[in-house]
Amino acid sequence: MAKLYFRYGAMSSSKTAQAIMVKYNYGERGQRALLTKPAVDTRDGVRTIRSRSGLTDECVLFGELPLEEIRSGAYDCIIVDEAQFLKKHEVMLLVELVDKYNVPVICYGLRTDFRGEFFEGSLWLMAMADTIEEIKTVCWCGRKAIMNARLDGKGGVTKVGEQVVLGADDKYIGLCRKHWEEGKICK
Repeated sequence: MAKLYFRYGAMSSSKTAQAIMVKYNYGERGQRALLTKPAVDTRDGVRTIRSRSGLTDECVLFGELPLEEIRSGAYDCIIVDEAQFLKKHEVMLLVELVDKYNVPVICYGLRTDFRGEFFEGSLWLMAMADTIEEIKTVCWCGRKAIMNARLDGKGGVTKVGEQVVLGADDKYIGLCRKHWEEGKICK
């Protein structure tokens, strides 16, 4: 029985590296996994996924999913990186692929934005996923990082602005809730 998985974590928790490794593991076993991401994520190229650790792989954009191939059983698994950027109807499409076509779907993404608010995709994945798993990382203080802080470029953090501003370590840091609330990014 296929499932819809949502694996979430704060910034720098290895979500993308794990997505790439899951695809690799499927291939090692002679199975086909399709790696995809929302079109809004163009940081590493339009059809490329790259982790901070240096792992990279090609992908298709979510809007270009080969649905007929997926529905006909051409893929053993669908892997979605940056799933927080999905819209509700896209999450519901993933639910359909799991429930009607028995294709496992593994989504990786952030749970909340830099303000502590859900992304649309994350909200609906939290509501609809069969299995929800946290990928853990740590704050600079050693506590578990559960919040995503947007750096303000002046040595602090900001909690105002557009929800989606693409970036990595240059713009964001994972913090524990206490240090996120305080806006404290180092000792």
